[in-house]
Amino acid sequence: MPADKSDLQVLAALRRGDPAALGIVYDRYGKVVYRLALRMLTNPPEAEDLTQEVFLALWKGVDKYDPDRGTLLVFLLVMTRSRALNRLKQQGSQQNLTHRVGTYLAPTSNNPGMESVTLTELRERMSSALAELPTTQKQVLEMGYYQGKSQSEIARELDLPLGTVKTRSRQALLKLRQSLQDLVD
Repeated sequence: MPADKSDLQVLAALRRGDPAALGIVYDRYGKVVYRLALRMLTNPPEAEDLTQEVFLALWKGVDKYDPDRGTLLVFLLVMTRSRALNRLKQQGSQQNLTHRVGTYLAPTSNNPGMESVTLTELRERMSSALAELPTTQKQVLEMGYYQGKSQSEIARELDLPLGTVKTRSRQALLKLRQSLQDLVD
């Protein structure tokens, strides 16, 4: 496919499954997508990964692009921005969880049980406690803490009422606290 085709012509070829069309789109817009990803994520390997993810998403979901809503470049940049924000939110949630757990379980003079626990032992105890949770509760916790999703997002994704998601999360946290009680007393 010649590179001088318009975006609409290239997209038509992309819809037909022509991999050369994806190459043309990447050649046209890959650097711009990468620059935005890098500016937002400030990490070159993550920006490269996100750039690849955006073009793969275009390949798999080319029908999501509506030319009446804007240019292909705008579509790719909006997708890049959205995915970068999701990654930043996810990273923030993971860091927040690590900080909260570290603060909550940090050894103090009032917490002699923690002073004798090594980090390896703590990891093993946490893994064991998580493994004991019912799958439905573990799923809600993992989506919230590791994927950085809100309870509303989890409810939509799992097609559950918000109250059910909140209940499962609360029950899981109570079970974890009970399983790790000797570490936090």
